[in-house]
Amino acid sequence: MKIVRLALLIGHLGILLLLFGVLLNAYVPPRIFPWFNILSLAFPVLISIYGLLTVLWIFMWKKRAFVFMLFGLFFFSAAQRWVNYSTSKEKESLKIITLNTKSGTFGREEIEDYMNDKGADIILLQEDGNLPYQFTGLKKAKERPLSSLYSKYEIVGYKEIFEGMYSEDFNAFADYTDLKINNKTVRLFNIYLQPFKFEKSMVKLNGNSAEDENKIKNIIRKLIPTFKMHQDQITMIRKYIDNSPYPVIMTGDFNAVPNSYEYYHLGRDLQDAFVKVGKGSATSFHDYKYPLRLDYVFTSESIVPVSYNVDHSVKISDHYPVSATFKISN
Repeated sequence: MKIVRLALLIGHLGILLLLFGVLLNAYVPPRIFPWFNILSLAFPVLISIYGLLTVLWIFMWKKRAFVFMLFGLFFFSAAQRWVNYSTSKEKESLKIITLNTKSGTFGREEIEDYMNDKGADIILLQEDGNLPYQFTGLKKAKERPLSSLYSKYEIVGYKEIFEGMYSEDFNAFADYTDLKINNKTVRLFNIYLQPFKFEKSMVKLNGNSAEDENKIKNIIRKLIPTFKMHQDQITMIRKYIDNSPYPVIMTGDFNAVPNSYEYYHLGRDLQDAFVKVGKGSATSFHDYKYPLRLDYVFTSESIVPVSYNVDHSVKISDHYPVSATFKISN
């Protein structure tokens, strides 16, 4: 029994170290050490095992349980970015929906019907397939590759951030649109970071040790260079966020999970609307049987989140629609 407890203790300490490695994504960029970013993908599993082992120590009446509980507090905010329960009593004045449409392969009409039923003031799409969507009361802002914005508000500024950079190997998109909302100008960023271009067959392990080992190596070969591309893309995007003369709303498919380098640095000095007012799970990608939150809404402090919802009830894309409402004062 002592050997079992020792093995559990060593394993628990190992998971604790890995969880601290996840937090280091706030400080260590992928071009220096990409493995911390890979750890962020495993965070839901790591924190779940950590919690179960802590409960086990409690049932065993071991004093070490309190030590692990204390260290567990370091990861409260990190876990809250995945699962949260919060409320707001503010009155909303703006509703937006963001969705990666997977080029409309689940059905353009289904997407139109859903959006028209929800009655958003602004709709931001990624991987829109350049399809001619018709959303009631909203106008398409501008023709652009990969992404689009539909709004009922006046456009007073626009910038395509990655203009002229697209190629077979560069498939990211980022832009901002300045909108006049309630006599106040707000800068909306629509973000689609470099995709990993995985197919299900590439990530599904089948129990054959040699084949599975080769698949894992191929996954890592795709992850690491893409993480490094994300770092460069974030540097370009942050320039426009940091120098914005207006309050910012940033939405989109980051192709990155919470507690990753992308999350910490794209969201720097902004507030995650889900953490502020979200309820339940923020998982937004359902094509794999693994919890993945890839879609986000961040705002400046002066824009108050009122509600945040990931609609897990519909499958109009491989991503779930994310809606958020805000209070914007004049």
